[in-house]
Amino acid sequence: MTPATPAPRSTPATRSTPASAGTGRAAGATRRPGWRLIWILPAGLALLAGLDAALLLLGLPAPVSGARLPQVHGALMVFGFVGTLIALERATALGRWYGFLAPGLLGVGVVALLVDAVPLIAAKAVVAVGMAAFTLVYVPLWRRQHDAPLLTQLLGAALGCAGAVIWLGQGSMERILPWLVAFVVLTIAAERVELARITMGPSAGTRLLMHAWVVALALVVGVALPDLGAIALGIALLALVAWLVVHDVARRTIRATGAPRYMAACILCGYVWLAIAAGVLLFGWPRSSAASDAIAHAVFLGYTISMIMAHATTILPAVLHIRLPYRPAFWVPVALLQLSLVVRLWLGDALGLTAAWRIGGVLGEIALLGFVGVAIASAVRGSGRKDPGARAKTSSGRAQPASGPVAARRGDRADAAS
Repeated sequence: MTPATPAPRSTPATRSTPASAGTGRAAGATRRPGWRLIWILPAGLALLAGLDAALLLLGLPAPVSGARLPQVHGALMVFGFVGTLIALERATALGRWYGFLAPGLLGVGVVALLVDAVPLIAAKAVVAVGMAAFTLVYVPLWRRQHDAPLLTQLLGAALGCAGAVIWLGQGSMERILPWLVAFVVLTIAAERVELARITMGPSAGTRLLMHAWVVALALVVGVALPDLGAIALGIALLALVAWLVVHDVARRTIRATGAPRYMAACILCGYVWLAIAAGVLLFGWPRSSAASDAIAHAVFLGYTISMIMAHATTILPAVLHIRLPYRPAFWVPVALLQLSLVVRLWLGDALGLTAAWRIGGVLGEIALLGFVGVAIASAVRGSGRKDPGARAKTSSGRAQPASGPVAARRGDRADAAS
């Protein structure tokens, strides 16, 4: 993961696009996206199907009324959407053909979950195999560079894989909720530490790994003692989010302008929702539907989607070879997402107002679709423009930003670390 130097021959591991500091743009991303867009299609399908299933769960009319859509809503959103996106990013970082087996298998799992003719157990098995392949992607990455944040991501993927295996024997996803929480929280936190390594210090990765093992231990305890395990997980997550807030540069860049301020706002909002989910877990295993709903949506919408929104302009250009410049319009879906969660979790789950719960759910769907729309519009508008700053740097002979998926994912550090 060291910065790549110009070489006469390009390999798959280095054919990527550096990001321009301060804008979240990919300086050289005027190339055609090519075949990588194929891998994003299952994630998009999972998102749309998951949102459709969410409407059914809210008791509202939906475009599609599949027989088992409500039953697989969580799997579509976590394994199908988030899991496929992260697996694709990791496969791009690996730069080998076999790395793309993971997002491919998860994509097949999405289709299998949606086709009622496919037995649900078979669809679950495909998802479990996809998560196993995703976990194995980290082995060659670890051989390439021994890195504590990478080990944390490996542990998170392994916990997610364990959750998928446990799901094989479960009628619902209730029992695997803590495992999915650990998967997304640890993976995204490790990515965050990688991006902000300079500001967090050289020991940040090791400290994060220690937090990750405490989270894993809480899950093991929860297998035999659900209440104690939930409380332990809540404490572990609170300790993790407190450490992240203290050391994350987002606390300072929130006072900046433009893309750094936007990213910082998304990141800090994500930390707030993760802390709220941890607080609910302190009351023990979530036996009520309101508690489960609050934990799931605080983590998977409040924390996970806020983090995706924060880093979309740096990660997607590296993975898909597209330009995705930051635009002020990105603030609209982000603000709407936070409002939707306040309405759903406070007025809906906490106060028991069914109408507010439904309104919050619908607002969340509008926020997600709105973000996708803004991102597509930004990419389309940016695809025909070249970055003057990038041309100036090239013509002046200055050193180029580090290339390669990992360097590009870091967004030239100055921007991504915000």
